[in-house]
Amino acid sequence: MSKLNVSIAGASGYTGGELLRILLSHPHVQILQVTSEKNAGKYVYKIHPNLRKSTMLKFCTIDELTPCDVLFLCLPHGETMHRIHEFLKLSPRIIDLSSDFRLNNSIDYKTWYDVEHPHPELLDQFVYGIPELHRDQMRQAQYISSAGCNATAAILPLYPLFKENIIAPQHTIIEVKASTSEAGHHPNPGSHHPERSGSIRAYKPYGHRHTAEILQELNPGENITAHLTVTALDRVRGIQAVCHTFLNTDTDEKTLWKTYRSTYGNEPFIRIINERDGIHRLPDPKILLGSNFCDIGFAKDPTSNRLIVYSALDNLVKGAAGQAVQALNIMNHWDETTALTFPGLHPV
Repeated sequence: MSKLNVSIAGASGYTGGELLRILLSHPHVQILQVTSEKNAGKYVYKIHPNLRKSTMLKFCTIDELTPCDVLFLCLPHGETMHRIHEFLKLSPRIIDLSSDFRLNNSIDYKTWYDVEHPHPELLDQFVYGIPELHRDQMRQAQYISSAGCNATAAILPLYPLFKENIIAPQHTIIEVKASTSEAGHHPNPGSHHPERSGSIRAYKPYGHRHTAEILQELNPGENITAHLTVTALDRVRGIQAVCHTFLNTDTDEKTLWKTYRSTYGNEPFIRIINERDGIHRLPDPKILLGSNFCDIGFAKDPTSNRLIVYSALDNLVKGAAGQAVQALNIMNHWDETTALTFPGLHPV
C-alpha cells in the first residue's frame, strides 16, 4: 500500500513538533514538508532535539509548500482563517489544529474571540475534532478542526452526563489546571520563568475562549450553562479538569458507572477509573505524559447531590497532536490506534 503524503504548516511549535514526532512512526504516512518561517532551511532536530536521528527533514516556508494528500495546520490562532483558500488549493483534506474553524456559528467568534470571521461559509464544512463525539462524520470528512485542549478535558467527562440528562443543565463549574506548554512556543511575561516558577495562578477566572466549544458540544441547541476557570501550574505538560456538577435525581454510583461504560466502553483512548485505594484513585495527568489517553473518574458527595467529575490528559497529545492523528486514522479508515499506542510513563 502506498503511503499518504502529509505536510505540516507550523511545525516548529510544541504542537507541530509533537505531531511530527507521532507521524514519524506512522506506518501509512510519509512526511513531505514541514514549515517554519523563522527556521526555514534548518534541520528539524535543531528545534526539536528529541528527533535527532529520527529525521533529516528541513523546515521550509509556507510559500514553498507543494500539493499533498493531507495538510496539517499548526499555525497561530487567527492565521488559518485568513489563508484558508491558499491551503485548500494545496490539499483535498485539511486538519486544522488552531481555533479558527472550531465553532459552528460565526457570531460566536465575535463573542469569544472578538473577531469577524472572514469565511463563515466554510464553518459548517469542518467537523469538530473530538473522535468520541464525531467519529461518523470524520469518516466522510474532508476538513477537521481539532478541539482545544481545555475543551477536550472538559467535554469528554461531562458529555455522557449531559447526554443522559443526569445533571442539572445550568449548574456546571469546571476548574482546569493547565501546564506551561499550553501557552505555546513563544514566551510572554506570564510564562517568564521567574514569574511562572512555583506559581498557581488563575489566569482566566472567567471568559476563557474554550467555553464556547464546551457549550457547543455538550448539548447543542439547548439552554445550558457551564462556567470555566483555568489555573496555570508550574508544570510543562498535562491538564486536569475538575467538574462540579449537580445530579437531577439521587443517582447511585452503579448507574453512573453504567452511563460512562455505555458511552465510552469501547473507546480505545478513554479509561474510566475510580479506584477504592492506592495513590492513583482519580485521574492524574502525570501518568499520561506522551500518551493519547484521557482518564475519567468521579466522586459522589454522600452529603448532597454534588457529583465531582475528573479528567486528565496530555495537552499536547490527546489535547492536540494525538487527537489530530486519531482523526487522520478515522478519515482514512485505518486502525484508529495507529501510531498512538504509547501508554505513558511511570514514574516520571
